[in-house]
Amino acid sequence: QVQLVDSGGGLVQAGDSLRLSCATSGRTLSSYVMSWFRQAPGKEREFVAAIRWSGGMTDYAESVKGRFTISRDNAKNTMYLQMNSLKPEDTAVYYCAAGRHGLGLRSDVYYESWGQGTQVTVSS
Repeated sequence: QVQLVDSGGGLVQAGDSLRLSCATSGRTLSSYVMSWFRQAPGKEREFVAAIRWSGGMTDYAESVKGRFTISRDNAKNTMYLQMNSLKPEDTAVYYCAAGRHGLGLRSDVYYESWGQGTQVTVSS
């Protein structure tokens, strides 16, 4: 199984940017889809973005398309989520996840490994 450690959250103002990181270890990632999910208080966990490690194809939730960018660094075995033009509704705990399934399957049931979560708070 892949081990994941996510980081980079913080308290920012609306319109600011943050970059989240997800450091991986344990397995080679060529067969994996890596994703970011988020969970706001009182809400279900929701899909944010995904990237196929091999080839780099991406998928985004409509709510973040054009503002967030998912990427990975093969040499560092690390995935990133660059978040620009942040809004108060982006406030949540963000989790990275890894799974061996097709890109576009957005349910969290497909993911086998999870980071511990990093808090992002956007003030208005």
